[in-house]
Amino acid sequence: KDFPVFLHPETRDEYALARTERKTAPGYHGFVFHADPGVTLEQDLLRRDLTINAMAEDAAGVLIDPYGGLADLEARWLRHVSPAFSEDPVRILRLARFAARFAPLGFRVADETMALMRGMVEAGEVDALVPERVFAELVKALAEATPSVFFEVLRQCGALARLFPEVDALFGVPQPPVHHPEVDTGIHTLMVLDQAARLSPDPAVRFAALTHDLGKALTDPARWPRHRGHEMRGLPALASLCDRLKAPNAYRRLATQVMRNHGHAHRARELRPGTLVDLLQRLDAFRQRDALEPFLLACEADARGRPGFEDRDYPQADWLRAAHRAALAISIPALVGQGLQGEALGQAIRLERIKAVRAARGTWVARGGDRGSITSSPDKESHSPDSRNSASFS
Repeated sequence: KDFPVFLHPETRDEYALARTERKTAPGYHGFVFHADPGVTLEQDLLRRDLTINAMAEDAAGVLIDPYGGLADLEARWLRHVSPAFSEDPVRILRLARFAARFAPLGFRVADETMALMRGMVEAGEVDALVPERVFAELVKALAEATPSVFFEVLRQCGALARLFPEVDALFGVPQPPVHHPEVDTGIHTLMVLDQAARLSPDPAVRFAALTHDLGKALTDPARWPRHRGHEMRGLPALASLCDRLKAPNAYRRLATQVMRNHGHAHRARELRPGTLVDLLQRLDAFRQRDALEPFLLACEADARGRPGFEDRDYPQADWLRAAHRAALAISIPALVGQGLQGEALGQAIRLERIKAVRAARGTWVARGGDRGSITSSPDKESHSPDSRNSASFS
């Protein structure tokens, strides 16, 4: 461990000893810890990040609150205990994460704490954070009920541009108000992220929601507010972000699928059977049958991440699930039994899947599946190079 603990001889519980710390180098590794019987409780509490976490009780239950933590708790303030907060840049990420966790309870960051964090960013402290630590804190933040607040706090203090420049670049980029009442792409992205948090606890789904529109920051401003082709345009930015943060393959793979194909999902009811089968093939949904669901959840979050759309149904997902089931139900052994192999077998499988999807469409419509809530696609005007044969269903 980096600091001494007391191991109880009977229960084997670990107790961290009161200690002080001293910064000896830039970044978050440069600390020396000091613990001995002379370190007081007040000195130990002084090293805590926030006043609301710098309180204790004695054996009689009497509150020990040397830094005003109770008052800040009652007033819902997230406030640093001392200027020593600025010695560890990880504290910026932790505070932003706590802000996301406690935002539903009305907590907000104190002005002087925000000013201190801005100074840390300007001094280059966050530049010393290693990618693994940034990604670890990101995953924890994505797990919060309102992860958007994490990014809002980072943006307010300037850390978003340093740590997640691809996301920061989305703010100020307009979208067509007829499809996006929120207009600003950055605002839309955070709304999508919170919708993803409502729909799924999977951090990979939430990461895909966060990154799905990175390509809009790369649209030529002369073409604003339209973003035709942003899906494919954003792929290099996503790859750069994942490389820099050393994101696991599962995160990268899903985020790439969502970025590339979310426009197809929104137009699913308009797509030809062949285009739908090709979409499912790109998603690897025939080989990995559980690959479709996280993709659909991220796409649904995108559709709902707009003012007035938060609680609407997303019938496109129901249709894609029905099409997937139909395409999976064909008999590949029967085709093999006809002596088909290689490319001929692959073509025959595709044609059978297309027939199955076409038949399923009629059944789905007859059951009323085509009557849905979300009729305005968030990317109605944007078509990627993969949108071939995506005209009305026939």
